[in-house]
Amino acid sequence: MGTTSFIYPDDYAKNVEMLAPFFDEIELLFFESRFENSLPSKTEIQKLKNLAEKHCISYNIHLPVDISLGDAGIAHRTHAVDTINRFIERTRLLSPTTSTLHLVQPSPMEKKTDMKLWLDSLYWSMERVIGKEINGEDLSIENLFYPMKQIKNLMDDFQLSVCLDIGHLILSKQDIEKNFDAWMKKLAIVHLHGVDGEKDHLGLDQMPFPQMEKIMTKLRGFTGTVSLEIFSFSKLYNSMEILERFWDKNTN
Repeated sequence: MGTTSFIYPDDYAKNVEMLAPFFDEIELLFFESRFENSLPSKTEIQKLKNLAEKHCISYNIHLPVDISLGDAGIAHRTHAVDTINRFIERTRLLSPTTSTLHLVQPSPMEKKTDMKLWLDSLYWSMERVIGKEINGEDLSIENLFYPMKQIKNLMDDFQLSVCLDIGHLILSKQDIEKNFDAWMKKLAIVHLHGVDGEKDHLGLDQMPFPQMEKIMTKLRGFTGTVSLEIFSFSKLYNSMEILERFWDKNTN
């Protein structure tokens, strides 16, 4: 069980210090890459490593989302590849359980040629990310708002893992149980958070109870990381209460 490094309005290390006594794993969020301090310093990484050893926790990494490995322009793709490789290299000392990637689909995708160009661009990028320094299974691709089956060949060819975001499935009206079953063998991490209308990353108290029942049924057979991907203490507290209630209900 894990949660994010954005629970308290403070730096990564302070969040880890506050959360480590209560969680097995912390999701280190590196959403942005464009600022000078976006890439953590080697000193920061060493501090996080020391905290992990002290508290016997692990980390997973959320790689930047402000770049596109599937961009049609080679200059943008090259920048995206270089960015991802820098973050992977910098966080390697932490031995993350997985590093999560967004493969953003350009809009609109109106023709088959649009899809082919995007997929070809992703293959080009992955060939420059996967290599002797990182294996495909060390990267987990997060489901966004298109069906993951569109990139199944890419996932298989590079032996990529899956990050299943439950909120994204709900917002895009995709079947939760079918996606669990389809990707279970590749599933490294689950992002869990509440959804209300078009808003996500809410507390689990905002999740309809019938959906929570389905989710908990699937999670009981899952042995990877479940990360409560929320960004405040109040949402985290409410979510832990809901999880405890459903877990106790299913075990009694």
